[in-house]
Amino acid sequence: MIINKLNKYISLLTNDKITEIFCAADEFCKEYSQVIKENRTLSITDGKRHRNRQHEMSDSEIITILILYHFGTFKNFKHYYFHYIKVHLRKEFPKQLSYNRFVAIECTVFVPMMLFLNMVCFGKCTGITFVDSTKISVCHNKRIYNHKVFEDVAQRGKSTMGWFYGFKLHFVCNDKGEIISFFFSPGNTDDRSMEVFNVLKKKLSGKLYGDKGYISASLFETLFNDGIYLVTGIKRNMKNRLMSLYDRIMLRKRSIIETINDELKNICDIEHARHRSIQNFFMNLIAALGAYCFFDKKPAIEVDIELSNQLELFC
Repeated sequence: MIINKLNKYISLLTNDKITEIFCAADEFCKEYSQVIKENRTLSITDGKRHRNRQHEMSDSEIITILILYHFGTFKNFKHYYFHYIKVHLRKEFPKQLSYNRFVAIECTVFVPMMLFLNMVCFGKCTGITFVDSTKISVCHNKRIYNHKVFEDVAQRGKSTMGWFYGFKLHFVCNDKGEIISFFFSPGNTDDRSMEVFNVLKKKLSGKLYGDKGYISASLFETLFNDGIYLVTGIKRNMKNRLMSLYDRIMLRKRSIIETINDELKNICDIEHARHRSIQNFFMNLIAALGAYCFFDKKPAIEVDIELSNQLELFC
C-alpha cells in the first residue's frame, strides 16, 4: 500500500515540476540575498551575539522541499522526508540534512518565502475578484482545555459548520483561480473587520464578490472610496435592492473560491491536529499556499468582456 502511494505521488510530481519550483525559488533567493547584502547596515539587531550555525542546504532547497510536501498523498511530514526526499530525491538534493535539523531550521526561510509568494507566486487583480474565509481548527472541541501548543493564540470561533477552536484564513482570488492576497487571524475575528481588509484591499480594484457574511454599509463605503465595489447577496429579512444581471451571475460563480478552500484542505492539508510548534504551523500554511500556486489545474471561470458589457448596459 505504501509503494502504491509513493508511485502515485511520484507520478504527480514530475522532474519538470520539481525543476520549475526550484528554479523559481532559487532565482528569487539569489536576488533576495543580494539585496540583503547591499542593505546590511539597515538591518535591525539587539546588540547581542547570537549563535548562527550554518547549514549546507540553501534556502531555495528548503523552500522547494516544503512546497513539494503539499502536493498530495503524504499526511505526515516525517514520513514524507524519510521515504520520499531521502530516497527518491537524493540526487536532486545531495546535501540533505537530518530530519531533526531540517525541522529546526525551516522557520529561518519564513521571510524570503513570504516575499516569494507575494512577488512571484500570487496572481494579479483582473477587476473581478472573490473574497472568502475558511476555518482552520487546531484540535477537536473536546480537547480545547487540554490543548497547549496554541494556548492564548488560537481562539474560539463560529462558522457555517459550527463552533471550532483555531484560526481563520481570509484570502482573495481572481477569475483565473489565482490567489491575490491573504490574511491570517484568530478564530473569533469578524470577516468584515477592517483589520482584515486593510491587508486584502492593497492589490484590489474593480468588483469584489462576497457572500452574505460580508454585508456591511461601513465596509462597502470604505472599499468604494478606495475604488473597490463590493457586491454581496441579501438576507431574507432585508429589503430587496436592484442588482445588475451580470452581478447576479458572478455571485453564482463564487464556487470558484469554495473550490480553492476545498483543495487547500483536502490536497494541501492545511487543517490538521498534529502541529507541535507555532512557527512550523505558519510555515506549513504558507508552504501550502505556495504549492497551490504551482498546481497545473486551477478552478477558473470564462469571462466574456463583450457579453459582460452588454449585460451591464441592459441592466
